[in-house]
Amino acid sequence: MPLLAQDTGQVITIVVIFIALFFGLIVLAVFARYFRLWIQSVTTGANIGILDLVGMTFRKVSPTVIVRCKIMAVQAGLGDETGITSKSLEAHYLAGGNVPLVIRAIVAAHKAKLLELNFKLAAAIDLAGRNVLEAVQTSVYPKVIDCPVRGSARDSLDGIAQNGIQLKVKARVTVRANLRQLIGGATEETIIARVGEGIVSAIGSAASHGEVLENPDRISKTVLSRRLDSQTAFEIVSIDIADVDVGENIGARLQADQAEADMRVAQAKAEGRRAMAVAEEQEMIAQIEESRAKVVKAEAEVPKAIAQAFRDGTLGIFDYYKLRNVQADTEMRSSIARGGTTTRGEGGTAA
Repeated sequence: MPLLAQDTGQVITIVVIFIALFFGLIVLAVFARYFRLWIQSVTTGANIGILDLVGMTFRKVSPTVIVRCKIMAVQAGLGDETGITSKSLEAHYLAGGNVPLVIRAIVAAHKAKLLELNFKLAAAIDLAGRNVLEAVQTSVYPKVIDCPVRGSARDSLDGIAQNGIQLKVKARVTVRANLRQLIGGATEETIIARVGEGIVSAIGSAASHGEVLENPDRISKTVLSRRLDSQTAFEIVSIDIADVDVGENIGARLQADQAEADMRVAQAKAEGRRAMAVAEEQEMIAQIEESRAKVVKAEAEVPKAIAQAFRDGTLGIFDYYKLRNVQADTEMRSSIARGGTTTRGEGGTAA
């Protein structure tokens, strides 16, 4: 019995030793893997414990990224009051955000004294798909946008003054990123479209193109006063008119086209009136022919009436001869009248 108890005690001791060695190996492996990151965190004041590093591994978060980003923030003078904690960095990492880019953007904004950018806003901008570092750089160093964009289908913005002269304008818009409106704000395309609309409107409100050529800055002043950067991700700093060229006389061309159109309308109306006159003339000719037919028909009834008068005894032979004499006299007078007219005409020609 004493030997059995002794063997049992030895077995338990060996098992305890193996368990202790196993846990020791685990602890050694953990220290071997995270010791360098833990030392960096402790020495720089990042305050990330070794258990936090182990927990990051279980949560499928890269401890190296979190530690380096936290160290970067601490070294830049950004403490927990700015919202940069290990928990917030892990949450942004798990959400699919670019943690190093966000920290670099916040550090750049802090150095440039852009106090409106904190970790919460920077993380939201990053998760919205915008490059937050580029936005900070654009906010610090304004960006120049050509209007219209180089390589576009149109080389200039065309506007027409009230006197009908076309002006071709090229402008440069200096914008600065508006971090507060970067999420949901319109992009550069909207800025270019609004500035183009403002330039065309400013030219159209001018009484003559000479006013615009004398004072090109009236265009920029008019566009800036309209606050075209509202609801956009940028803030317009200035609008500079790079070039103004005189184009075509659109007003004169439109007047010429209108005159030609009016002439065609007048010709069409005249042609309609001529056609109506021709139709009316043909109707009158038809009426004349109809009247002549009626006269011929009436003349054809005269011999019948004379014959009937002879039969009825209402017309005597002397009356008939008187009628014939009257007809002959009438025909002679008509013949003399035609001959006299001809003679006068010939005399006039001879003269």
